[in-house]
Amino acid sequence: MDRLCFLKTIGCTLGGLAIPYIPFENRFFIDFESKRPPVHKRKFSCNIIEETIRKVKEEIRNPELAWLFENCFPNTLDTTVSFKLENEKPSTFIITGDIHAMWLRDSSAQVWPYLPFIEEDNKLKQLIKGLILRQTELIQLDPYANAFNDGPTGSIWEKDLTVMKPELHERKWEIDSLCYPVRLAYNYYKITGDTSPFDGNWLKTARLILRTFREQQRKEGSGPYRFMRITSKATDTLPGDGYGNPVKPIGLICSSFRPSDDATIFPFLIPSNFFAVKSLRQIAQLSSAIYNNIRFSNDCNQLADEVETVLKKHSISEHPEYGPVLVYETDGYLNKLLMDEANVPSLLSLPYLGCIGINDPVYVNTRKYVLSNDNPWYFIGKSAKGIGGPHIGKNMIWPMSIIIQAMTSTNDAEILHCLKSLINTHAHTGFMHESFHKDNPKNYTRSWFAWANSLFGELILKLFNEKKHLLKEI
Repeated sequence: MDRLCFLKTIGCTLGGLAIPYIPFENRFFIDFESKRPPVHKRKFSCNIIEETIRKVKEEIRNPELAWLFENCFPNTLDTTVSFKLENEKPSTFIITGDIHAMWLRDSSAQVWPYLPFIEEDNKLKQLIKGLILRQTELIQLDPYANAFNDGPTGSIWEKDLTVMKPELHERKWEIDSLCYPVRLAYNYYKITGDTSPFDGNWLKTARLILRTFREQQRKEGSGPYRFMRITSKATDTLPGDGYGNPVKPIGLICSSFRPSDDATIFPFLIPSNFFAVKSLRQIAQLSSAIYNNIRFSNDCNQLADEVETVLKKHSISEHPEYGPVLVYETDGYLNKLLMDEANVPSLLSLPYLGCIGINDPVYVNTRKYVLSNDNPWYFIGKSAKGIGGPHIGKNMIWPMSIIIQAMTSTNDAEILHCLKSLINTHAHTGFMHESFHKDNPKNYTRSWFAWANSLFGELILKLFNEKKHLLKEI
């Protein structure tokens, strides 16, 4: 039978292009041809990554899973990187994919899976060093911005009611925007011992991060940040004259927006406060080890201790079915929001970020809760089950949540189920997406979302290093 008879276009277009659909039972008719750009059109390449792709694919029994890894793992390098030397220093700018701007969060996460290889490839090491240096400069430009242009080009959001600059793409204050660059820089140093990115400029940025976190504790008023947008989408703007809903200054840090870029309801975003504690301790270690600046190190640890202490009191709620669980948001007035969404940091992702132990009893309870119908953003459909979020809306599952579920699981059967779900829901494109409909993976958002691709590659590498047998069981 001619394989083309199985190719059907089923009522879904994206960007004007029809998406071919192949029923699951006929997947063996797909030619798993690489979806990577031709070699001469790739933005950045290095031998160690190509060799890793080859080695990992050899251990994957399922050809579709191997094909997904080959497409996704190098996607950031293939398609999103701009690398150059400025005054003999590397400078790296990384777009998210189909949005041509650099998010501090996304860019850090996009290169994260390549960190283990930087000692084996100096070109790759320079790429990540260049990103650390570029992020250092951008944070100084505005510590409250979440996304930046490659120069003073202006933005579609330049009329937002906040302090915009032509270098900014968007100015949504999110705690994690400052945490991710710290995570990247800290682990770069721990792997390489290279102190060259950590000059006086990096220390200046670290001081600015500490200052911004303190400002957003809002102990001395609302602080300097305000944001409003003329929009019909409530999650894209802030109430309260641009300051968000009121908080009681109990020591937690306000995050006006979530890592989804949606406005918080209660500004004390719990997963991001956990992440801030981790980041402050990492800054403290770098300050002590590299700069011998014990005073600044103590300042960072002091704030980390304060936030951690308050988290123990205000981040937990007693659930009638699951027992004590972590809440998603609170405000210091005993109002608490029970939910979780897909973007990282999330409650589900806290062990992945190193913020909590995977066997912590409260986390175990929380995990059961967020992976259930009691979480309003957990969806079970014909194609998969997983967490979504308000950013895209009801019934839309994010592959990112399925990947994080696998990354934080110690159960082989659960991990295998997650892998099968990811194979079944990429709509035969060979890439991860932002989200897909729980009953119809052909209905998806963002065909080019490099963070999700990198995260998928990271999952497969983790299994390759820790649970290789699972790659042979699919």
